[in-house]
Amino acid sequence: MKKLIDYINNNVLIKVTSLKTAAIFTRIIAGILTSKAIAVFIGPEGLALIGNLRNFIGSVQSVAILGFYKGSVKYIAEYKENIVRLSKTISTVYYIGFVSSILVSLLCYFNADNISNIIFPNYSNYAYVIKIFAIVLPFYSLNMFSFSIMNGFSKYKILIVINIIGQILGVSIALLLIYQSNIDGALISVAIAESLIFLITLVGIINRRSLTPLIKVKYVSFNYFKRLSLYSVMALFSAVLLPLVALAIRSYIIESEGYKDAGFWEAMTRISKYYLMLVSSLMALYILPRFTEINTVKAFRKEVFEFYKTVMPILALGLLLIYLLKPFIVTLVFSDEFKPVEDLFLWQLLGDFLKVLSLVIAYQFLAKKMFWHYVVTESFLIIILYITSIYFIKMFGVKGAVIGHFVSYLMYYGVILLIFGSSLFRVDEKKV
Repeated sequence: MKKLIDYINNNVLIKVTSLKTAAIFTRIIAGILTSKAIAVFIGPEGLALIGNLRNFIGSVQSVAILGFYKGSVKYIAEYKENIVRLSKTISTVYYIGFVSSILVSLLCYFNADNISNIIFPNYSNYAYVIKIFAIVLPFYSLNMFSFSIMNGFSKYKILIVINIIGQILGVSIALLLIYQSNIDGALISVAIAESLIFLITLVGIINRRSLTPLIKVKYVSFNYFKRLSLYSVMALFSAVLLPLVALAIRSYIIESEGYKDAGFWEAMTRISKYYLMLVSSLMALYILPRFTEINTVKAFRKEVFEFYKTVMPILALGLLLIYLLKPFIVTLVFSDEFKPVEDLFLWQLLGDFLKVLSLVIAYQFLAKKMFWHYVVTESFLIIILYITSIYFIKMFGVKGAVIGHFVSYLMYYGVILLIFGSSLFRVDEKKV
């Protein structure tokens, strides 16, 4: 534990941890306020529709920017002292990414009716929401491109401040729209929220306006596109498919159990997302950079078990506390109408515990660019998540979705242990 704390103090805390923590809590509070408004003004049925739209938007946004974000951050940081390489990286990301987002926008706009029929079963009047999303999508792409520049140049503080202001702006608009237009307002707020942040980001990139001359069509490089493509495929794989699987599972619940039960499942996944933000942020700040640095099996094994011994008991205690306080949490975040959500906590919490156990080890795929290992294991998880969820929903109703979540991550953890078993349980020293 001391090593982990020392690492954070020396490498993270001084720079960004306090702001990052503020950003996380701002996001959680914004999510709780929005959820409460949805519960009061719309109810479980509306929450199910919003969940479907959110999953669709998440997948489309990832496709629109071609999963460039992490790769562009890496190469901008690596080439920031080399003007030629920096120019080729930025120009390639900007022009290819922006053209991609325009094409995706047009595809969504002119197919809004078909998309609406898919993600809003039995509702035929929300195609206009898809069109609004299509119109603002390019601004989301510009925002992520700007974020990648600031991140690459280590402008952590301004990046986090923008996120905090963006969350406050987003929840303010969402609450206003929900109050005025109920479900329509909620759907519109989901469609425009991420793109609105670009208005704030413009202020943050003023100091980087000297980069403008470097962004030219003639600097677009196919070789640099190929370098980014590895990161793109890895980023796109889960960022696109996991939300689509969630959408498919929720649509199945709507078809077999009804909108209200689908809303209960969406409520449970929202609560899960809120408490997992803290753990996932810690892993992103510590585990991934640390795994990138180490190059021996012994060091890898030590980091994994150190995390298990120090963080996982705290997580287990926290999850137990959440389980015991579930009636209070459901009422606080939603309303008494959502009381059936309490029956979903046990399997969701168990599945989330296994999820964290798995991801701590699986971060090695990203740290060491283990492309095929990542693709195969993610494919397994996505397929098994869908199959088990549908199977158990048929048997147990909406509770089957959270049972499927638990079983999927149990099997996924088993696969991860098979892959890294020799690294974790053998004592010989070798490179990783």
